[in-house]
This record gives sequence, structure tokens and C-alpha cells, in this order.
Amino acid sequence: MLHKARSWLEGDFDETTRAQVRELLEKDPAGLTDAFYRNLEFGTGGLRGIMGAGTNRMNKYTVGMATQGLANYLKSVFSGIPRIRTVVAFDSRNNSRFFAQITAEVFTGNGFQVYLFDDLRPTPELSFAIRQLDCHSGVMITASHNPKEYNGYKAYWNDGAQLINPHDSNVILEVEKITSADQVYWEGNRENIHIIGREIDEVYLSRILELRLFHETSEAQNKLRIVYTPLHGAGHALVPEVLHRSGFRHVTVVDTQANPDGNFPTVHSPNPEEPAALDQAIRLADQTKADLVMATDPDADRVGIAVRNSQGKMVLLNGNQTAALLFFYVLTRWSELGKLTGREYIVKTIVTTELLREIAGSFHIDCPDVLTGFKYIADLIHRNEPEKTFVIGGEESYGYLVGDFVRDKDAVSACAMIAEAAAWAAHQGKTLFDLLTWIYTRFGCYTENLLSLTRKGKAGAEEIRQLMIRYREHPLESINGIRVCRIKDYLTSENKDLTTGMISPIPLPKSNVLQFILEDGSVISVRPSGTEPKIKYYFSVTEPLSAQDQYGKIQALLQEKINGIIRSLDLH
Repeated sequence: MLHKARSWLEGDFDETTRAQVRELLEKDPAGLTDAFYRNLEFGTGGLRGIMGAGTNRMNKYTVGMATQGLANYLKSVFSGIPRIRTVVAFDSRNNSRFFAQITAEVFTGNGFQVYLFDDLRPTPELSFAIRQLDCHSGVMITASHNPKEYNGYKAYWNDGAQLINPHDSNVILEVEKITSADQVYWEGNRENIHIIGREIDEVYLSRILELRLFHETSEAQNKLRIVYTPLHGAGHALVPEVLHRSGFRHVTVVDTQANPDGNFPTVHSPNPEEPAALDQAIRLADQTKADLVMATDPDADRVGIAVRNSQGKMVLLNGNQTAALLFFYVLTRWSELGKLTGREYIVKTIVTTELLREIAGSFHIDCPDVLTGFKYIADLIHRNEPEKTFVIGGEESYGYLVGDFVRDKDAVSACAMIAEAAAWAAHQGKTLFDLLTWIYTRFGCYTENLLSLTRKGKAGAEEIRQLMIRYREHPLESINGIRVCRIKDYLTSENKDLTTGMISPIPLPKSNVLQFILEDGSVISVRPSGTEPKIKYYFSVTEPLSAQDQYGKIQALLQEKINGIIRSLDLH
């Protein structure tokens, strides 16, 4: 590690970087270890890390080396192509534009044609542009919903989806061969960088508008009041515009969070999964008597919402609840419009609510599971086309995709469809909250929680590794006094029935995930994050709901069951 750090004091590194490394060597041993103990790796969301000097940091050199490795792999795979084409986009984070420019120049240094967006854009538009421009790859510079210290590098393949096996591991191998900044083709040909912008926006927005399923210009739709916040990110331009084009006339944007700003000054973390991120939007909704609040993260691929409950109070919905509303609305309208032919399917991830499977079953629609990460949903779409028709996919972490012209989660189209679902419900004299509780009475009331434990640095990574080893070597027999009846180990691809001892295969790629299924139907899933220094625990519990007015009582019971599970596992 010291050798790696000292190598950054020599070679082709700028003086600012050298000064940062010298300071780490002289004054911050712990910081030095964290900055150099490993190279940034492609995980479930690509390359992501804290910005600064070091091999484990996002900086000009790690971005350049990653791009050179990706370029080398692209040249090996597409060796017969006269000129490889790539798209590069970026969001509002600090240094995102700079890293995007570095990426574009290294690509052109390798002889590529590069399409570079003129300003910040949502991640789903990058995915769309790859397919629209018939490119071989793409890169999005973003750290999604991470705190302001982070940035990242999402690599995409020619199908518009993030890299999966074998491409992700092969790119890592190529990046690992880049042992010096001197191996990077820094000097590109700027004539091979083609600036793109509004022309791609127009095609992308038109495709979103084609998704509409509710075309009546009703009084309810005209009266629907929406508050939207981009949380200082890339959704600021396209989300209000697509809502306006969809016929929503009362959309209020949170002024203090409208301008792109990588410091995210009004929130601790620009993550719509965190309730505090929506505080300003909810206050504005109360002032304007809005019916719906929507918030997108900095790269506009996730959306969180709040709706008015039966008492008229704004309440936050989690990602599973929003998914239930969106999936039910889309499938209902497909059915009513006669669009279901028997070839359709929806997709969810293994840690997303089973309620979606129940909804799909009521429409006789298949609902396969995939591993956590939207790239696996995109891969299934690719493998199923053209024989089957993808309708909608989603994950509990606030990511949804309607239609298949984008191959990643898309908060821009999701915002349009969520608003449409609210208008459709209002047309029937209901709120989204009414619709959600009615869904629970039909399919069962589900409550899900996520608990993320942060364990930073090298010591934290080892602690997480040991936790997973302990769960495997000493499997839990009961949790919260309820017997564990089944354990799914996605690393060994084994689904073990503890009652019979029978083991069946799990037909998915291997992944470091464990699921404990209890006798009462509760599901506890455990997985280390692929993009953050965290281990994540997902809890799902369910009970019948006999009437909508009993929702509060049943929800409280289910939440107490989750609290008991957390206490039983001694998580803190």
C-alpha cells in the first residue's frame, strides 16, 4: 500500500494530487490506508467512491484508468468495427462535468467517436441515447443518491444496460492491467467529440408520452396538484416538462432545490429513500394543498413520493408501496385497454415485495425474480425479446421502469406514470392512498423495512465479510421466536427447506445474498452493498387486511413484528 501511495508522488500526476498524497503520508495514516488499500471496483452500480487522491478514490486518474480499461475491452470485443461509438453523460455532482470530459477525451484518444451531452442529464436518458445512437457503450458520471463527497462511473453496454457478467469482470481485468497513468491515452481528438442535447431530449420525451394509458382530459386530472423536487439534480429540466406535456397544469417545483448543486445544500443526503430529503417538498405541499409529492435523486433514476392519507395528512410511501401502486395501475389499464395477450411479464428483484407477484398473478402475468440491481432486469428484457413483452419492472429501492426503450430504472417516466395513476384514481373519486389500502384488502397487507449498517474502510469491509460467514456457518434456526423454515443462499445457489432437508437449485447468477423465510411468511434478506460500505437487511412481513379502515392497526402490528426481528438479530 505504501508503495502504491508513493508511486503517486512520481510519474504523470499533477501537483495538486501529489500534494494531497504527501499530506496523507505525513498526517493521516488511516486516511492513507482507506485511499490506497484497494482499487475501486465495478460493483452492482459500477465504479463509486469518495472524491480525492488515491487508488480507492474518484479522481482524474482513476477515471482515466477505468476508461482506458473499458476502451481496451471494447476494442477487443468490437475489433471489426471501423470506429467504436460511445455516449458520455453526467449529473450535478461536483466534478461530474470534469470527469465526463476526461472520459470523453480518453475515449477519443483510443480512436472512438464520442457523443457527449452538453449539460447534465438523467441516467435513464444516457441509457436511451446508447440505443438511439446505436452506440457500443456509454458512461454516466454520477454517484446516484450518495452523499456529496462521492462520485461514480456507471458503465453501459450496447443494449443500454449496465455491465453484467462477463463484461463487468472482463473490464475489471482490463482496468487492473492499467498500472500507471502513463498507460492512459489522455490526449484525444476533440473533433471526434460530438455534443448532443435537446435533439435527444425530444425523442426521449416523446417515447415517454407514448406510455400514457389514461387519455381522458378529466376535471380530476386538471385539478390534481403536484409538488416536485429534483433535490438539486438532473431531473430539474425534464420531469416538470414531461408532466406539463402529459396535461398536468398544477406542478410546483421546490425553488430552493430546483437549481443543480453538487453540494446539495438543503439536504443531508440527496436520497429520496430518506424521509428528511422530502421535508421541504412536503411543507410546500401543505402550503399549496397538493395531492402528490415526488422527489428524484441527483441522476433522476429513483423517485420517492408522498400522498395524502385518509386524514388528509401527507405520508411518505416506501419503494415497495409505490411499486404496488404503479404496477397495479399499469396492469389494470393494460387489461382494460385489451393489451394483455398472454406474452406479457413484469419483473422484480429478490428483495422486492412479494405483493407484486400477487398483483401479477391476478392478471395471469408472469413475475420472475432477478438479483438486486436493475442491470439484471435489463438483462432479462434483452433475453426475452422479442418472444415476450416486458410491461414494467421495479425494485424496493425506489427504481422503476415502464416500457423497454430505456434499460435502467427511470424516474422521469416513473414520475409521469405515477402522476397519471393519481389522475386515474382521482377520476374515480379516490386518492393514491385509497387505492393502496384497497390493494392491501385484496392481496394482503405488506410492510417492508430496510436497515443499512455502515461499516467504513478496510476494517468495516472485513467485519461485513465475517458477518456473512457467520450466518452461513451458523445458520439461524429461529428469528423473533418464529422458526426459520427455509434458507436461500444465492452464493451457493441453494434453496434449503429446513423442514424436509431438501435442497433445490436457485436458477440465478451467484450473489452474496442470504434469505431467511419464517413459518409466518416473514422474509429477512441480508446482502452487502455492491456500491457502498454497508450491509443491508431487508424485512418483509404480511397479514390479511379485512377492511381499509383497519390499515393503521394492521400496519402497527406489522411494524412491531419487524422491530422484534431487529431486536432478535441484535442489529445496531
